[in-house]
Amino acid sequence: MSTNDTISTTAVVGSGYMGGGIAQVLALHGYKVALGDVDGETAERARVRLVEQARDFETHGLLPEGASKIIEANLVAAASIEEAVAAADYIAEAVPEQPDLKATILRRVAAAAPPHAIIGTNTSAIPIGELASSVTAPERFLGVHWMNPAPFIPGVELIPGQETDPAVVDRVEQLIHSLGKNPARVADTPGFVANRLQFALYKEAAQIVEEGTATPEQIDAVVSNTFGFRLALFGPFAIGDMAGLDVYESAYRTLEKAYGERFAAPEALVTTVKDGNIGLKSGHGFLNIDPAQKAALLAYRDNAYARLSQLRAELGSAPGL
Repeated sequence: MSTNDTISTTAVVGSGYMGGGIAQVLALHGYKVALGDVDGETAERARVRLVEQARDFETHGLLPEGASKIIEANLVAAASIEEAVAAADYIAEAVPEQPDLKATILRRVAAAAPPHAIIGTNTSAIPIGELASSVTAPERFLGVHWMNPAPFIPGVELIPGQETDPAVVDRVEQLIHSLGKNPARVADTPGFVANRLQFALYKEAAQIVEEGTATPEQIDAVVSNTFGFRLALFGPFAIGDMAGLDVYESAYRTLEKAYGERFAAPEALVTTVKDGNIGLKSGHGFLNIDPAQKAALLAYRDNAYARLSQLRAELGSAPGL
C-alpha cells in the first residue's frame, strides 16, 4: 500500500474522555479533526465540550494562550462514523475497551476510509493481531496507545502488528513527535509495556491490602513518595543502574525467601551481576550509560528530585486524598 507523505486531515472515532483528549491534541497542533461517534448529536456535544474544556485549560495556564481558538477552528463533528473517516489521512479509533465493539467499529472504519488512510487503535491491552482481522488492508493498521489525560501525558506506545507496514509505523511515529509526544515502539503482546507493568504493581498492591500489611491509603503514600516519585523522572532500568544491581539481586534473595518463586531474581539480573556489571558504580549495568557522564547524571538526578519536591510542595495535597 502507499500512504500520504503528509497527514493533514484526521478523524477520531469515539469522542469520550480518551478520544476527546486525542482530538484536542491533534487539533491544537494544526490537524483538521472530524469527530465520529454513535450519531451526529453525540459528536456535536463532544465537540462543544472539548472546546469549552480547552478554554478552561487555557484560563488555568494548562494550554497556551489561543489554544482553544485553534482547537475550535480545527475540530468538527461528523454526522456518522463513516462521514468522519471518509477523507481522513489518519484515523484514531478510541471506542471503549471491548473487543467485540472495537472489531465492529474497525470494520466500519476500514470500509469507509480512503485506501491510503492509516488506522490506529487506542487499546490498553488487546493484542493488535486480534483486532487486525477486522481491518481490510491490515498493513495500514497498528496500535497507538495514549495515556489519560491525553493532552498532558507525554508517552504514547506504538504497537505494530505482524502485517503492519514498517513505513506506516515510521509515519505515525513522525505524527506523534509532531504533537509534542514521546512515542515508544513496543511488541504486540497483551498489555504491551505500560499496562503490563502498571497492572502487575496494582495486583501486588491489592495483595498487600488482602494480607493486612498496609491499607490502600498507606500504600499510595509509600508509592507516591518513594519509588513512584523517582519514576516521574527515570525508568526502572535507569533507577536500578544508579542504585546498584548487586543491591537489587540481594534484595530479591530476601524477597524470594519470604514470598516464594514469584520474587526470584530475574535471570537477566543474575547474569548481569555475575558478569560484574552492577550499574554506574562498575561502569555498566542494563543501560550503556557513558561512565564519563556519571557525575553529570547524578547531579541531574539530584537537581530533578529537588525540583520535583518543590513542585509538589507548591501544588499541595490532591483534593479528597
